[in-house]
Amino acid sequence: MTQKEEQAPRIAALDPGREKCGLAVLARAGDGAPRVLLQRVIETRALEREVGEALAAFAPSQLVLGNGTTSKEARARLARAFPSLPVTVVDEYRTTDLARGEYWRAHPPRGLRRLLPTSMQVPPVPVDDFVAVLLGTRFLAREAHEERGTRL
Repeated sequence: MTQKEEQAPRIAALDPGREKCGLAVLARAGDGAPRVLLQRVIETRALEREVGEALAAFAPSQLVLGNGTTSKEARARLARAFPSLPVTVVDEYRTTDLARGEYWRAHPPRGLRRLLPTSMQVPPVPVDDFVAVLLGTRFLAREAHEERGTRL
């Protein structure tokens, strides 16, 4: 990572869920495209610890939180644990479907499975981490458009 990339503004993104959450940390690269620094599925019961580790390692300026399942509970837990961390709630519309597509792009099917359209397949692992990346990417795109004075 270059020094310029190390200083790029960073955000954390969270896709909250009952049993598991998606967590990602993104930085806006020099070309304006987001760069994924961290992407993982975490257990909801370890939310504060995992987010705390991400904050310590990457120092994001804010957290982007999906408005789906258990969003209010996650927001309250994070506000108690990290009261100075700004949180922005974003719409999760269709992110799970989009995340499945991103999963298959990152992990193309092999063998006979490659003959079936990926839209008909279910990924063998949770895709909450891909959802978190999508939430962060949406937020950064909206922020970039606002900086340019255009609407997304």
